[in-house]
Amino acid sequence: MYHYLDDKKFLHRMRALSGEIMQEFCHILKKEYDVGANFYLVGSGARNLILQYASEPIDLDYNLEIVRCTDIKDGRTIKESARKAFNQALNNYGWNDCEDSTSSLTTEKRHFTQGNPTEFSIDVCIVTTDENDNLRRLIHYKTGFTFLDRYDWIMAPNSQNIRKKAEYIKANGKWELVRNQYKDIKNRYLHYNDHNHPSYVCYIEAVNNVYNEITDRKERKIYVL
Repeated sequence: MYHYLDDKKFLHRMRALSGEIMQEFCHILKKEYDVGANFYLVGSGARNLILQYASEPIDLDYNLEIVRCTDIKDGRTIKESARKAFNQALNNYGWNDCEDSTSSLTTEKRHFTQGNPTEFSIDVCIVTTDENDNLRRLIHYKTGFTFLDRYDWIMAPNSQNIRKKAEYIKANGKWELVRNQYKDIKNRYLHYNDHNHPSYVCYIEAVNNVYNEITDRKERKIYVL
């Protein structure tokens, strides 16, 4: 079962190092490939939601949000540019090249030589926001033949206005409900051996569940009055 990792010193060091690498990543991507992007933590790394299964390695999930490029529809060029820029940033910090998976760029597992020995890695999902404020993920459909691979922007489920919903939940003092929901959702998918729901999708699901619960209660209260 998943549990929350509460070693604050370790979490601070891990976030700080990962943030430096991501900052370098964005700088290289802009300078070398003329692609403007922002990054932010999502899923387990966002809002104090880092979970660990037993003593196994953990990962920090980042969204790399593309905000400027020559052609947003050219997913192949965007993914390749990001992969090369990420590798350069990782190499600058003494890390090996990343792995290009279907939905993300994933680093090797690392650990600090002193303190908490937990291994960790960085997962980067390339995203953009469409005209309707929906979050879309860049998915690399591999065929075994590179020239036949497809790159599509797929809308994340129920992602519309997710940041505003999270802010609303915090303003109502109900963020602990998101923490509970997130852990329950991760454990539910673990129970069913479901590996098709990455952390940021679980995060979206948790936020939507809590947001709907809060708004439904308020609507019922108004109706009763």
